[in-house]
Amino acid sequence: QVHLVESGGGSVQTGDSLRLSCAASGRTFSSYNPMAWFRQAPGKEREFVTATSSSTLYADFVQGRFTISRDSAKNTVILQMNSLKPEDTAVYYCAASAYYSTSGLGQPSLYHYWGQGTQVTVSS
Repeated sequence: QVHLVESGGGSVQTGDSLRLSCAASGRTFSSYNPMAWFRQAPGKEREFVTATSSSTLYADFVQGRFTISRDSAKNTVILQMNSLKPEDTAVYYCAASAYYSTSGLGQPSLYHYWGQGTQVTVSS
């Protein structure tokens, strides 16, 4: 059984940084299996943040503040978030695809496995 477990969320001030981690277990995800971060703010729909496969994709609102990386040896994907803003407040979810893909990285339907989420709160 595949599990994705996020960690690293918390409450910070505007301009601070956070590093989210997502550890996968139950199977190995190669660099060609897309892994992504989505987020959902209160009262809003889940939205794409970033994903990595053989290429990397970021949502426009990231504006160079976030970086996704993966440690294949540890079956982990990392989201480094800098210059956080109050509008970044949300539950952040890790997702992984069971199949290789280099397209559609921003589409939730691409992903078969989801974590439970970690809360990120940014106050002004």
